[in-house]
Amino acid sequence: PMQADVRTRTAACSCRGVELVLAGEPHRVYACSCLECQRCTGSAFSYRAIYAESAIVSRKGETRTWRRTGTSGQWLEQEFCARCGSVVLMRAEALKAAISVSAGCLEDRDFPAPQLLHWAKRKHRWLCLQDIAESRPQ
Repeated sequence: PMQADVRTRTAACSCRGVELVLAGEPHRVYACSCLECQRCTGSAFSYRAIYAESAIVSRKGETRTWRRTGTSGQWLEQEFCARCGSVVLMRAEALKAAISVSAGCLEDRDFPAPQLLHWAKRKHRWLCLQDIAESRPQ
């Protein structure tokens, strides 16, 4: 049973057909400027939060998945709403028992800023994310 003082957040897709309720705080919040994240989001970077898979309290709605092989040779899987296509979460072979939730789906203006920028050398030249450490050069 979950303690009463544990914070929950709900991640929802654009059409609100998929909802994922998460308990607790994320392990890490990051941004990624790899070309695949740029394509996935249609923007200059992704903004995601890593939670333990066990943080999922409840979920509703129909999702589909798409799996690809990353530059590391390991798989990454996007889970998105079957109706509107919003990517709600990702799983990665390298993240054991964890999920990476699209932070924008949480609708929380006070959600923590990214702590790390992956693939910084792929970022758009105009992008300036101050106070964020860049992960190892990739």
